[in-house]
Amino acid sequence: MNIIICGAGRVGFSISKQLSFQGHSITVIDQSSELIQKINETQDVKGVVGRATYPSVLEKAGAEDADMIIAVTQNDETNMVICQVAYSIFKVNKKIARVRDQEFLGAKWTKLYGQANMPIDVIISPELEVAKSLQRKLEAPGALDSVPFAGGKIKVLEINIDNNCPLINTELSKITERFPNLRANILGVIRGEKFVILKKKDKMLVNDKAFVVINASQINTTLAAFGHEEKMAKKILIVGGGNIGFNLAKNLETDSEGLRVKIIEKNKDRAEFIANELNNAIVINGDGLDEDVLKEANIEEVETVLALTNDDEDNIMVSVLTEKKSPNKRTIALVNKQNYSLLQSSLKINDLVDPRLTTISTILKHVHKGTIETVYTLLDGEYEFIEAEILETSELISKSINDSNLPKEIRIGAIVRNKTVIIPKSDSIFEKKDLVVFLTKRDYLEKVESLFRISSFV
Repeated sequence: MNIIICGAGRVGFSISKQLSFQGHSITVIDQSSELIQKINETQDVKGVVGRATYPSVLEKAGAEDADMIIAVTQNDETNMVICQVAYSIFKVNKKIARVRDQEFLGAKWTKLYGQANMPIDVIISPELEVAKSLQRKLEAPGALDSVPFAGGKIKVLEINIDNNCPLINTELSKITERFPNLRANILGVIRGEKFVILKKKDKMLVNDKAFVVINASQINTTLAAFGHEEKMAKKILIVGGGNIGFNLAKNLETDSEGLRVKIIEKNKDRAEFIANELNNAIVINGDGLDEDVLKEANIEEVETVLALTNDDEDNIMVSVLTEKKSPNKRTIALVNKQNYSLLQSSLKINDLVDPRLTTISTILKHVHKGTIETVYTLLDGEYEFIEAEILETSELISKSINDSNLPKEIRIGAIVRNKTVIIPKSDSIFEKKDLVVFLTKRDYLEKVESLFRISSFV
């Protein structure tokens, strides 16, 4: 596909890198000559310096032949205008815009978007997506992440393998002997900085991060088998009442019962706004790094602390201070800089969340063709978990997994057939309309689209 990406910041840079690796023809537009120079020097893409809202700049970028435009500049209104110009003048088929301001995202304004008004096909709200991701982490406290597929029937769990895991040094083929009721598919692990696809004779090691595909109804059974029997926290402290913290608290109020949520927000006006919008959460106006404020929030009683301010260093320090003042609490910190991951273990922070990765996963879902739905990326997009339906033209129909000649870099995790979840074995047969959740290396996405006989845009 011919794709134009508007905005060469961290998200735009990462998306162009991944889509270029996938074989798409990519053009990136940005006003910063330095950012475009960096793109040109490090990626096999075309860079254009200029305002992406200008028709002449879009024309120079090849908008007349573009299949898709992705607007991820720092300004919401700019992203909207880009989509409008791309459609009105160049008739670009698919238009994706990143929109942060909550004023544009209210349910009552949905009529604004569409070909008759503002022609945006997909709106990506990073803050809303990250809030959903954090809620998933809270709902599966023994997992680093819990990603729903197939309408929530399947979960992909990311689980840390620590010294308490009874499955350490056990061959995968023998795990069922030890846990006969476990219906899970362990597809691979992040070991060091690499992803390793595991085979039947392979074993998990301490400090691995395992990726496990399960029937969602077995989440507690699976986590227990991995040595994680933590209970969902009932007392939660959110430091930072921005869009992410506010939306997380609002989601928890709506979806979870019996939770006690407190929010610390430095800005007085914002704190008052949050307090008026939420029904049950306690809002404290103060600095999350102030020990007196933490004492007011009863930090000793809190079970999980989420540091979600707009400052990476503050989020790291809140987590460290929490560990110092009240050890053994779960800490989750929002960070935008990748190098902080090197400090995670030494600082005893349970989880670092990079909002960029969540945004990229969401955008990639809409770049893939046809019946591909949910996408979850690993290691900056080197691997992806994908959900796709088997069409009647697919060569997979009536073949077993063993006989499908799938590359070893494509691993089938689970199948939904007539609302029933199947954790498949090598002799499991594919059928038409099966919904399949699988892992693939980025280099094999063209093979994936061929296997599923995908031919049209989502």
